Amino acid sequence: MATLLTPRSAATAFGAALEYPGRMTPTMTRTDENMVVTPLADAAEWDAFVEETPGATFCHLSAWRGIIERAMRQRTCYAVARAEDGGLRGVLPLVRLSSPLFGARLVSVPYLNDGGAVGDPDAIAALHAHAIGLAASAGGRLELRLRSLPPGAPATHPGTSHGKVTVLLDLPAEPEQLWSAIPAKVRSQVRRPQKAGMTVRFGLDQVPAFYGVWAENMRDLGTPVLPRSFFDEIASALPERFVVGCVYRDDVPVAAGAGFLFRGELEITWASSLRSHNRDAPNMLLYWEFMQQAIRQGAGVFNFGRCTPGGGTHRFKLQWGGRTVPLPWVQTGAGAGDDAGASPGRAARLASTLWQRLPVAVANRVGPVVARQLPWW
Repeated sequence: MATLLTPRSAATAFGAALEYPGRMTPTMTRTDENMVVTPLADAAEWDAFVEETPGATFCHLSAWRGIIERAMRQRTCYAVARAEDGGLRGVLPLVRLSSPLFGARLVSVPYLNDGGAVGDPDAIAALHAHAIGLAASAGGRLELRLRSLPPGAPATHPGTSHGKVTVLLDLPAEPEQLWSAIPAKVRSQVRRPQKAGMTVRFGLDQVPAFYGVWAENMRDLGTPVLPRSFFDEIASALPERFVVGCVYRDDVPVAAGAGFLFRGELEITWASSLRSHNRDAPNMLLYWEFMQQAIRQGAGVFNFGRCTPGGGTHRFKLQWGGRTVPLPWVQTGAGAGDDAGASPGRAARLASTLWQRLPVAVANRVGPVVARQLPWW
């Protein structure tokens, strides 16, 4: 059976691809599983494969290639594995991040919570081997952001980090059934912002309001913010997938979230609330309304997004009655596993404390430049 992260002799032929200033374009290579690995050429074929393949998520959609290239100014290398008869057997979205502080690394997929090759086991092995060779030729690391390890992969692989988890909640057919199922304490917390007169609006026209709340909260947390253009690009490229909602108090946005609907699951990928309104718990109303939105759009699972196991955010998500699902991110290269999915170190924490003191306008202007370099986004 194919195993994860087993190098193949042909995988080292892709170093020249890193010399290109924009999109990386490796040449065709045949692997020892009789697979041919080539660059993405047909986005429609890629997406049709993703829609039908077990384990694939919205993170695998081809639109992310353009979004990341345009908004984040990073190089991409989206690869496909084909059988000798030309049939598509697997896909792997890859992005090359380069930073003077953190070095070079290939990530599948940065800024999101999932990635890694999907397809049949031989295709997955061939694509991961291809990625190892590509990373090694650049002297950098490879990071695969996974929700589950491929068949045959040892759970104790030395490069596997379990520093991040998500929480999944199965949804009933009607919001009323969900309301009855969640704990009474949670229901009372949802009623608090409702009694305070807060309301919720959904739609792509909420992107500016969402970004305002999210960016201010990121500043308060000491984290450089992703650029507004990143979310504008998502809204343009994935309008049917992107779900954006904001909680308002007297027409002022006080909490906001954004996520993705894909194959019966809605993930809230980014969520924030303003600290000045925490007493009235607008975040509770935000999550409740997102769950109702998920049910209305036919989703059977609500994904709370990634968090650190055992932390306050993890406990907040568990109170709704969901279950914890580990995110086994895998690294290869020097120090593999040391910081896969890890939080910033001591120096970064000091910088984070200083960042919290910046005016929001300054943080929003400088933050995107810094955020493009950070490995933990």
